[in-house]
Amino acid sequence: MNETLLFGIVGMVLFLVPLCAIPVMTIMRRHKRIRQRLLEAQQIEGVTAESQARRAKAPPLAESVASLGFAVVRAGLLSKGTVTELERTLQAGGFRGANGLGLFVGSKLLLMVAMPLVAYLLLHNVHMKSLLHIACVAGAGVVGLLLPDFVIRNIRQKYLKAVERGLADALDMMIICAEAGLALEAAIRRVSIEIVHAHPKLAEELSITSGELNMISDSRVALTNMGARTGLPALRRLGGTLVQTIQYGTPLSVALRTLATELRQETLTRYEEKAARLPVLLTVPMILFILPCVFLIVAGPIAVQVMAKFRH
Repeated sequence: MNETLLFGIVGMVLFLVPLCAIPVMTIMRRHKRIRQRLLEAQQIEGVTAESQARRAKAPPLAESVASLGFAVVRAGLLSKGTVTELERTLQAGGFRGANGLGLFVGSKLLLMVAMPLVAYLLLHNVHMKSLLHIACVAGAGVVGLLLPDFVIRNIRQKYLKAVERGLADALDMMIICAEAGLALEAAIRRVSIEIVHAHPKLAEELSITSGELNMISDSRVALTNMGARTGLPALRRLGGTLVQTIQYGTPLSVALRTLATELRQETLTRYEEKAARLPVLLTVPMILFILPCVFLIVAGPIAVQVMAKFRH
């Protein structure tokens, strides 16, 4: 009887210990994941602060070029409308540092002077007509003047594409945050931290918006600035949607889910349009490279036989 009771107690203990250990291990694993996420967030914020400090400290050459550009701006050689448009273009391309405008104007001025000198030195010993020589030097000056615009335009397009590429994923994460009970500013901040590795450009835009929501009393202004800063239609729609949710009390998760579906549908439509253009784009390569080979294979033996008969 005692042995039966002892075996029962031992069996009960062996049954209860794993049963109690499972929830304890689950709670410990959950706390471990939370600590790891907090550590990653602190590391991301540290890396962001370090990158901003590194970006703020420009090289001496860049500071000299920026000083030259700011001297041109302060001299009044550019109108206020032109300066405003340049600042807006640079901000839309991700250049939000204090020296962005000065670097752009200074580089245009330096290249406009340096490239004609380089062209003159390269063509000095080349025998050509004087009029052509002058035209080449003047063309180098025009290229030097327009080259920064071309570079900034390409960088701006790549930046906007990178921002738009991750917007649907960011909206999905924002929906999860909204359904979890986070406020709008906290949700935007959380998404900017979580998405920084996959889409750093979009994370930067969301981080700026989160900072403006903390500093500006009217949140609608900060949300409107999110689209006006880059001029991207998708961000304008996101800002307008968030403003409507604040103004009319629309459920945030429903509005964001609808917008995410629309963005993905638009992306799919663009891909379908590109796929529909492929036959037209392949026509010229097919005519240049494939049809001559087909004609050579089909008509080659006949041409050889005709030439052999003419020889006889």
